[in-house]
Amino acid sequence: MGEEEMVGIVKDADAKTKSKLTLLPLIALIFYEVSGGPFGVEDSVRAGGPLLSLLGFLIFPLFWSIPEALITAELATSFPENGGYVLWVSAAFGPFWGFQEGFWKWFSGVMDNALYPVLFLDYLKHSFPIFNRLIARIPTLLGITVSLTYLNYRGLHIVGFSAVALAIFSLFPFLVMGLLSIPRIRPKQWLVVDLGKVDWRGYFNSMFWNLNYWDKASTLAGEIENPSRTFPKALLGAVVLVVSSYLIPLLAGTGALDSAQSEWSDGYFAEVGMLIGGLWLKWWIQAAAAMSNMGLFEAEMSSDAFQLLGMSEMGMLPVFFASRSKYGTPTISILCSATGVVFLSWMSFQEIVEFLNFLYSIGMLLEFAAFIRLRIKKPDLHRPYMVPFNTFGVTVLCLPPALLLVLVMCLASIKTFLVSGSVIILGVFLYHTIAHLKEKKWTHFDTSPAVPSDNVLDEVPVLSQPHQENVDESSISLLSEFPSTKIGQQSSEIMLEHVLKLE
Repeated sequence: MGEEEMVGIVKDADAKTKSKLTLLPLIALIFYEVSGGPFGVEDSVRAGGPLLSLLGFLIFPLFWSIPEALITAELATSFPENGGYVLWVSAAFGPFWGFQEGFWKWFSGVMDNALYPVLFLDYLKHSFPIFNRLIARIPTLLGITVSLTYLNYRGLHIVGFSAVALAIFSLFPFLVMGLLSIPRIRPKQWLVVDLGKVDWRGYFNSMFWNLNYWDKASTLAGEIENPSRTFPKALLGAVVLVVSSYLIPLLAGTGALDSAQSEWSDGYFAEVGMLIGGLWLKWWIQAAAAMSNMGLFEAEMSSDAFQLLGMSEMGMLPVFFASRSKYGTPTISILCSATGVVFLSWMSFQEIVEFLNFLYSIGMLLEFAAFIRLRIKKPDLHRPYMVPFNTFGVTVLCLPPALLLVLVMCLASIKTFLVSGSVIILGVFLYHTIAHLKEKKWTHFDTSPAVPSDNVLDEVPVLSQPHQENVDESSISLLSEFPSTKIGQQSSEIMLEHVLKLE
């Protein structure tokens, strides 16, 4: 290989790591991956009542959101490339399981994205009943999907800064509603619960859906400026923002109003706003819902599309999935995700939530297993951020969220088991089909993946972290950063040199 060609490859590698997302846009994107505001949490009140709803958003983050965010911070900074959890699982268990993880999470992500146009119309129908009719609903869903897909196509930096503006606009009316509700608050209404009437399946599905997808932004790790520092900080900021965005409106709505539990359904916060502040607040919340769903859609589609791009760069998908537009966005991957959204948006809100939760749960169990296996299999893997526990400690950390995942799956309906089982079978079929296409050379695949495979990782000399044993046992906050960026760059250079030698 000539020197000029080597320089070109190094420049390409440097170009791929140029900053595109900084801290604040990344916080906003993670916020929209997970939450986007309290839109959709109304079902938790209807299923469990005020007390269980409030307790859920106080307790669930402790043994679900925070562990998932910590694990994501460690793995995303260890594998700072597009593809995220596909890379983690591939490194731990090989390409077959990496592909299955990618397919399950992509499919659940597309299902999740199909929710947001539906949720948007559920808010609008409170003021415009025509959106209950298919003649108006279907063209509107298509129009929303096409216009937001085009915005995603225009560039990730636009999506990131748009998410910041949308988050501010979407959350501000709920802050106003919270302040206006203070004179009317009756704390005893927060304690209302009837355990005999609790819809446990609906309750857990609502809680789980509103607090998951912390790992989703990892598929954009290759587009983040200095991910080893930025990612942990962004996750911490997003955890605080998400929990606050749920609790403030719920405390206001359930404490100030004596609404029947059955009235709390998708879009009910618009009515809460009217009862607390007047018609102007209702319209403001509906406008905020529209803006929030735009942010949710954009963040989810970005992650789904860059996941397919990352899988293509790894050689798991044909190379055309990695083709980028003049704006740097993966065109084919965006179109593929948008097509899935259109086909899935005909389902009801509750059906979509249950289906995507089941597939997401399977994928997360595999991620937790990969996290523990990499701690055992790759103890010297360069980890710019590391969860401050040894292998036994992180296993204990993974246990509560894993039990929650199993519980959510056990509560699923027969229809969900059948749909999810079909998706799993399809994933196995697609893997072998793509392997056959690669073997017959019927389509082009990337033969020099951006990230070495598991076998290459075994051969690459990896810089061990200084004082690994002490670091593993120490108590470090989510914001801890080590080793230095210089060491991380040296590790990347060593890995790149090794891959070039293999060629």
